Amino acid sequence: MSETAKFKHPNYWAVWGLLFALTVVEVGVTFLPWAKELLIILLLGMAIWKAVLVALYFMHLRFEKMRLRIFVLAPLPLTVIIVVAVLTEFVW
Repeated sequence: MSETAKFKHPNYWAVWGLLFALTVVEVGVTFLPWAKELLIILLLGMAIWKAVLVALYFMHLRFEKMRLRIFVLAPLPLTVIIVVAVLTEFVW
């Protein structure tokens, strides 16, 4: 059995439609008269959700072994540390 026969191919148009809908919602959220902190949290949450969808479906990580998923996720804590370090530089 070949590697491609092990799983059903996802509906890429549906994933694209969900990404498009999330983008429209993001644009709509920017016009809401809410506190900036809440808007930032909402926009970051939707951006992370979109990034996860792209990684899982268009980069095919959903159908890979756990070793490759861990290999892809390993640099993320370092990214968070660097972003926090840069943001706190302005505080000190």
